[in-house]
Parts: sequence; C-alpha cells; structure tokens
Amino acid sequence: MTASSSPLAVNAANAATKSIDTLGIVGAGAMGRGIAQIAAQAGLRVKLYDTNAKAVQAALDTLRETLDKLAAKGKIDAAAVDATMGRLHACAALEDLADCDLVIEAIIEKLEIKRDLFRALEAIVSPDAILASNTSSLSITAIAAACERPARVAGYHFFNPVPLMKVVEVIDGLRTAPEVGDALLALGQRMGHTAVRCKDMPGFIVNHAGRGMNTEGLRVASEGVASFADIDRILREQAGFRLGTFELLDLTALDVSHPVMESIYHQFYEEARFRPSPITAVRFAGGLLGRKVGEGFYRYVDGKQQVPAETPAPATLPATVWVSRADTRGFAAVVELLGATGVTIETGDKPSDTALIVVTPLGLDATTCAVDQGLDATRTVAIDTLLPLAGAKRHTLMTTPVTTPEARDAAHALFAQGGTPVTVIRDSAGFVAQRVIATIVNIGADIAQQRIATPGDIDRAVTLGLGYAKGPLALGDAVGARQLLTVLRNLQSFYGDQRYRPSPWLTRRAQLGVSLLTEEQ
Repeated sequence: MTASSSPLAVNAANAATKSIDTLGIVGAGAMGRGIAQIAAQAGLRVKLYDTNAKAVQAALDTLRETLDKLAAKGKIDAAAVDATMGRLHACAALEDLADCDLVIEAIIEKLEIKRDLFRALEAIVSPDAILASNTSSLSITAIAAACERPARVAGYHFFNPVPLMKVVEVIDGLRTAPEVGDALLALGQRMGHTAVRCKDMPGFIVNHAGRGMNTEGLRVASEGVASFADIDRILREQAGFRLGTFELLDLTALDVSHPVMESIYHQFYEEARFRPSPITAVRFAGGLLGRKVGEGFYRYVDGKQQVPAETPAPATLPATVWVSRADTRGFAAVVELLGATGVTIETGDKPSDTALIVVTPLGLDATTCAVDQGLDATRTVAIDTLLPLAGAKRHTLMTTPVTTPEARDAAHALFAQGGTPVTVIRDSAGFVAQRVIATIVNIGADIAQQRIATPGDIDRAVTLGLGYAKGPLALGDAVGARQLLTVLRNLQSFYGDQRYRPSPWLTRRAQLGVSLLTEEQ
C-alpha cells in the first residue's frame, strides 16, 4: 500500500471531504462559549462539554442572554434566537461527543492535559472525525503526537471575544493532512470569520507578529528615553496605532502577556528579536497587572485611565534655524513644514553660531548626527521624519545629552506651531516610532521568510487579530521598505544587538524596490 492510500491518509481525507454538521466543544469557558455561539448561529449542531457540568449550564444561560441582547438591538430576530439555542446541546459525558464531525478543545493551556484529552477523544469519535485545539501557545505537533492518527489533528485558534474577533488561525502540525486544514478553513468562513493558515511555529501568526509592539516599546522605556505615557502618545498619535505599548499591556494584563513574551522567547531559543523586559517581570511579580486590578503602567479610577498631563509648548521661537542636508528626504520635509511658520531658515553649508540646529536621522541618535556632521551638540535637536510631517497628529523631537534647555524649548515651540502636539524625548537611536515600526515590519517579514504563512495571510491575521490599520508588510510598503532597512541597519550598528538584524525578506525586496507582499515566483 502506498503512503497516499494508507489508512492514516484515507481517514484524514475522509475527515476533510465529509460535511461538518455536528461540532463538539470541550471547555465551556469564554473561548468555548464564543465558538459555540458562532457555530450555532451558522447552522451547526453544537455539543458542549465541560468536566464541570455547572459550567456548561452557565455557558448556555450566558449565550441565551447574549442572543437576547442582540435581538433587543435588532441585530437578529427572536426566531433566530430560538433556532440558535435549539442547536446548542449540553453534554454530561465526553462519550456524548461520539457522533461529532469535529471536536474543538478549548481547555487549560497545559500540554499533558490536552494530550490526555486527545487520547480519550480518539477512543470515542469516529476514525474520520477532525480533532482541533484552540491553543494559543502550545505546539500542535506536540499535541498530535499523543494520537494514533495525528494527520487529523490541527490547530484552530480563535481570539477573545470570538464573535467580535473575526479571524481564526488554522495551524498545520507536521503531520496534519492538508485536507484537514482545508476543511477548517472552509468552516471558518462558514462561521463568518476570516480564516488564515500557518505552520506550527511558536505564536503562530498573530502572537508571533505582535511581539514587536511590546518588546520594542519596553526596550525604549528601559533606556529611560521617555515615560510610558509619552511612548504611548507617540505610537498612537504619530505612528497611528490604536493603542500604545503600555495601554495595550494594561488591557491584556501582565499575567497574560508577560508569560507569553517569555514563552515565545524561549521557544525560539532566545531569539534576540523577542527578548522580554525586566520591566514587565518586576511589575508582574508586584501585582501591577493592569486595568483589571486598577493599576498597571497607569492607574485606573472607576475604570478610567489616569494619564499625566503634557508639558505645554514654550512660547519663545528660535531666531534662525539651520536644517541638516545629510538626509535629503528629511531635509525637504522639515523645510516644507517650517515654510508656514515664518522662521528664518539658514541656507549655508554650516549653521551660524546662534542658529537652532535640526537633524533628521533614520535609525541614529542626535549625538551621532552632531558628532559625525561636526555640529554643535548643545544646539542640536533631532526630529523624526520617517512618517509624513505634514498633517501629523504629533511630532517627536529628541535632544543630545548636552542640548541646552533653551535650544530644546525653542525647538519645541517651533514645531508646535499650528497646534500640533510635540513630544521631546532623550537621545534614542531610532526615536520611538522608527524603532517600533521597523521591528513590527521586520518580524512580519521574517514570518514570511520562514514560510510560516503567506504574506497575505500574515497581514490579514494581524489587522484582524491585533487591530492594526495595516498588516506589517503593507505597513512596510506604506512607510518605505528602503527607509526601514536603513533604520534597522543603523540600529544594529549602534546597539550591536542582533534583535535589529534585517530579515532577508525585507532586505531583498527593499533592494529590488518591490512590495513586501511579493512572493517568489
């Protein structure tokens, strides 16, 4: 018998080609309950089991309340509520799942407990039933290794809250039959979700790609460059993210996010790109977990985030300004922006003895620019020009360690003209936005380079799973792959840290001048 006609392959193919009409769910917590809701609303018969029978009934009661609220808002009608609830069935024993076409496990994130469950399910369900895990962090291959038929085991990772987070990751273990993943993709679409596919690697797509925002934001904070609130303001208002690093960590809570950061770091054998920070380790140990306990990186009073007020812009403008031409793109952007202010812009090759000096580095700090260009560091201030200055909701400036308060305040006043908020940070190679954006794009590019998922699925997963306006590859295209490559190379040179080494995917496409979404022919 050939490999393609072995019982294992035949069973996997049968599992994929048969209709999935009855779905079993093990685990009646938030994830299991959410999956049950979207499946029942999509017309599937759903059987819900939990070792705690009260949890199953509580889940059904909650689902009834949820559906009733949707009906009250006019999003579904009363008949749909009754029909959906009629498809939900409580199970008293695991054996009640015997007739399921697919069983999804949504229990505790402990490998051996999941493996024991899959062994038990194999003895109960039919040989062609699919077994799927909703794990967010464990290896599908490791779970499937406990089964006699690992070809029918796959990952099916939903996000909380399931009905609102319209994406599901389909994960192929090393021995998962392709047809099984195909069936799960089709089912995800049937349930109203965007289904994306990836290989079994730590963090899959979303948790893998999401490392950049948190780890680099923490790295900036650890250098004393800016406060938590200022870093968040820059990432939200200048870089355009919905939440900054520390707002996001407070929302997800450190008892969730810090162990994930550590887990992915170690699963990738101490890959520098994913290095966690002692900042979260200390705060996790101290119980400053975030919004849910009333204190994290911010304090919360009656659920409302307490944000320190910003320093108002000074009033005194510089008499003259000299803008460095070392980066022609940055020079042009600053001159255009300052054209409307009426300030005198010096045109000489060198600044006068009293001019405010403005530099526009990519991936470098203000000190390096001043020293390399032979400028007076006491009058030098850098502005981040990676993103367009015109129409920006915030500008970021940084000083050298010896920039005078007078020069700093004059630059703040100058770039705040027109009412645009300005954040002044301490010297940082790559500012804040440059570092975080470059890291996010670089990690996304490396996910593509490792063929963990297609470029399109990477961007779809990240936009839906993390709420970014653009996926990492489209973001890289929008900002400019060549500029980001420059940022990364300069960061790596400055810090001597492999976390900033550019992905080959990014490097080649930047050199060729093609989209980061370009797949190889």
